[in-house]
Amino acid sequence: MEALRVAIVAGEHSGDALGAALIRALRSELAGRALEVRGVAGPAMRAAGCQALADAHELAVMGLIEPLRHLPRLLALRSRLLSELLCFRPHVFIGVDAPAFNLTLAGRFRAQGIRTVQYVSPQIWAWRQGRARKIARRCDLVLCLLPFEPAFYAHYAVHAQFVGHPLADQVPLEPDVPAARAALGLADRPVLALLPGSRLGEVQRLSAPFLLAAAALVQAHPGLQVMAAMANRAVRDEFEHIRAGLAAQGSLAALTQLQILDGQARTALTAADVALVASGTASLEALLCRCPMVVAYRVSALTAALVRSFRLVRLARFSLPNLLAGEALAPEFFQEAAIADNLWRAADRLLTDTARRDHLKKRFRAVHELLRADGATRAAQAVLALLGGTADR
Repeated sequence: MEALRVAIVAGEHSGDALGAALIRALRSELAGRALEVRGVAGPAMRAAGCQALADAHELAVMGLIEPLRHLPRLLALRSRLLSELLCFRPHVFIGVDAPAFNLTLAGRFRAQGIRTVQYVSPQIWAWRQGRARKIARRCDLVLCLLPFEPAFYAHYAVHAQFVGHPLADQVPLEPDVPAARAALGLADRPVLALLPGSRLGEVQRLSAPFLLAAAALVQAHPGLQVMAAMANRAVRDEFEHIRAGLAAQGSLAALTQLQILDGQARTALTAADVALVASGTASLEALLCRCPMVVAYRVSALTAALVRSFRLVRLARFSLPNLLAGEALAPEFFQEAAIADNLWRAADRLLTDTARRDHLKKRFRAVHELLRADGATRAAQAVLALLGGTADR
């Protein structure tokens, strides 16, 4: 039997992790049959056996307007990928997140008779709901990480399946806080974690308010230990640059010690009493690590104006913990509200309210259990079920 050929395109750090878990699960489900995977991959997918035609960080752009600056490069990349992947003759194309890039590719592959899967639903239930019709035309299957998404897609006759969130499987139900603190060399004092994002745009907009909020919290809580978890080298360089600028202005006088971590977000969140996090996967990871958090989200001024002018967003809440729980578990601050004064005051309330933190940890566990469904295996099984006999050719 010939190898199963999978074309897969993942965007940024979180997509790379999801894609890697899916590749490993596919290989396990195939039980000895050869698997060939090519596409856009980060280090995790490469380690899982994907032949990378481009790097996942090339798709790490956000917002409505920001991608326009990168449009020529992205169009050239998409054209090259389509040509190379069609020559690969895949049985299935899987787009992992990055819907603006992947849904067009999916349409081209589907027109060639190739099965198409979108792994991670765009947040169409929150904004631009009309995109569901485009997804129906271009995708044979949507693999949903959130339990409420398939019911939304049913209104548009889209084949969508909740598979659970792989992060929920990777993070233990009982986080080992002492081990995490020992691994980071932390003392037995309160800990604050900063996670300003995995994309440069996020880090450029959130680093300053996060750092200023941390300085205010250290002043209010002497002995508070502060860590900043960086997703990659480019993010760290940008964060360090912003930190140096603020320090030169004397704005971080209270923040005399800051431990900067590379690729240890989960350990930092497990160790922390409270975290300031960028909206997105980091907020979900904080929930899974039982870390009470304050969530911030900033886009360009033009993107924010368009969202508000055309009422593109339909939800009162935007962070994943609050959406999944159906209640305001994490304070949220969007755009001009995501300033240091608001962030440190919200975090201060969490640091001083032990009963609130204990309540949040119980609610976080309930959400964790809901999402813990062996997501990568279920996603692999859904892909193989979609292919049926097609993959045996």
